[in-house]
Amino acid sequence: MEIQRQPTRDVKIGNIVVGNANDIAVQSMTATKTTNVEATVKQADALHQRGAGVVRIAVDSVKDAESLAEIRSQTEANLAVDLQENFRLAEQVAPHVDKIRYNPGHLYHHQKDKPWQDKVRFIVDQAKKHDCAIRIGVNCGSVDPAKKEKYDPTDSITPMLESALEHCEFVESLNFERFVVSLKDSDPSKVVEVNKRFSAKRPEIPLHLGVTEAGMPPDGIIKTRIAFEQLIGHGIGDTVRVSLTLPNDRKPEEIDAGLSIINDIHSGRFRSVVKLNDKALNIISCPSCSRVENEAFIELAESVKEMTTYAKDHAITIAVMGCRVNGPGETDDADLGLWCGPAKVNLKRGTEAIGAYGYDEILPKLKQELDQIIAKQNGN
Repeated sequence: MEIQRQPTRDVKIGNIVVGNANDIAVQSMTATKTTNVEATVKQADALHQRGAGVVRIAVDSVKDAESLAEIRSQTEANLAVDLQENFRLAEQVAPHVDKIRYNPGHLYHHQKDKPWQDKVRFIVDQAKKHDCAIRIGVNCGSVDPAKKEKYDPTDSITPMLESALEHCEFVESLNFERFVVSLKDSDPSKVVEVNKRFSAKRPEIPLHLGVTEAGMPPDGIIKTRIAFEQLIGHGIGDTVRVSLTLPNDRKPEEIDAGLSIINDIHSGRFRSVVKLNDKALNIISCPSCSRVENEAFIELAESVKEMTTYAKDHAITIAVMGCRVNGPGETDDADLGLWCGPAKVNLKRGTEAIGAYGYDEILPKLKQELDQIIAKQNGN
């Protein structure tokens, strides 16, 4: 099947080029602790050998940044860095990576009195100095608060879109065009809508696609396939990530899944429905990464899936998040949310905090809340 790709700019990332007619690059992210250099290099190499065009590494501290320099010297993978809150770390990491990813919604956590424009200018200056590409990564659970305030709480798409467009315009005003954009949500239909709207407004900018917190296979792969088929099938998308909740030694399966979906689309093998079943249970969980504070999170996600089978025909969303970075915000839209700390799991009902429970205590508490929602839906 011949797909007419969106004619975007070319963007060089290490030894690959994305956008335009170039092959769609599949990415993943290391799940090991960045300070564990040996383990992170091993995983980066495993992802690279499996076919990852880019391998992303989280850097949240000076120690992470120092470890990154060692990692860079030991792997041939194209490396991207995920800065999250601390934009100042760009100065330390830029010499060792091929791409810097920043999230507009996380620029407010450090130096709150400093305008976001100054922070982005700092990141762009480091990218220029050290020959790096940039990804402007907008996520549903961490949208710029100034944008969210302008719209109805039920409209999660427009604030994401406005934030991305605003940052594109500003970055270009700094004479920098070597960037890609991502707009991610845990709902495939929203991923499709926001990326189509962005592409219609800025067709020349390459897009990195992904369904955030897709969850465990096979459900996580199915959710991602839904979005990718509808976007890549229309020529939209230049790099992709399949975000799955997996044990560390299985992270290369994200690459396998991404390559398989792309190959199927180009071969005309479309397997997914147009949209998710909005009358069924929906479990979302974040991909295992180095920010996971207790690897028991992965087993917990699997246990939640097994325990909630009896509720499969109820329109309820349960979110299981593995860290404090994404957990608090990205469980807000779920009916029930679990964000996992080192020793406790925080249980939420929408935006309301219910309590923190041990990993061995949380399932009965979750079931109790789930049963109450089901009873309410049934009119009891």
